[in-house]
Amino acid sequence: MAGSNEMTINLVVLGRTQTGKSAAGNSLLGSDDFESQLSPSSVTTCCSLGHSCHISGITRRNGCELALRVRVLDTPGFPHSSLSKERVREMVRSALAQHFREEGLHLALLVLRADLPLCPDENEHTIQFIQELLGPTWKDFTAVLLTHADKAKEAGFSEEAYLHSVSSTLLSLLSSVQHKYVFLDNQKSKIKEERAIVLQKLLNFIRQNKYQVLLFKHNKE
Repeated sequence: MAGSNEMTINLVVLGRTQTGKSAAGNSLLGSDDFESQLSPSSVTTCCSLGHSCHISGITRRNGCELALRVRVLDTPGFPHSSLSKERVREMVRSALAQHFREEGLHLALLVLRADLPLCPDENEHTIQFIQELLGPTWKDFTAVLLTHADKAKEAGFSEEAYLHSVSSTLLSLLSSVQHKYVFLDNQKSKIKEERAIVLQKLLNFIRQNKYQVLLFKHNKE
């Protein structure tokens, strides 16, 4: 948290290459802190932390409006076009310890594309990766962020219809994280109102978790 009139939430975006992690991070921050572009190879090659300006009108405490500040850690995807899984894991683990050692992590956002199916093998590797980073309580501190929701809408899917049509693999994943999921419309992600809706949902997840944080220790290598 922060002072009595403000609140800071710490987030990390995790996921496979080209799922839109960096773009999602920019949407949450309302900025262009992270490089994001269509590319035949992995764009993000290192971890970086972005900070939002103070955001008003999102949350209140004891009847008083709080200024919200968002910190997002962007990470390389896995598998990566030029980095081994072990190298990505160590980079992310070190960055989590560096940036969130004092205040802790409120929520890890597993970024998946809403317009692509989640296959069992991919899901298994993804969960293993997150478990290695966050530990045995990973489910309590993980939410699913479904990017490219606008493409699902263009195909005629409402959020409810989409969830009735997805694979059992994705449904099982959503169930394991207590149905903490958010849709992100990439076409509207920079609109202030859309950003406020997404942040409000993430804050609700953090409240449901009683504002607990996940703490990290520096590795001794």
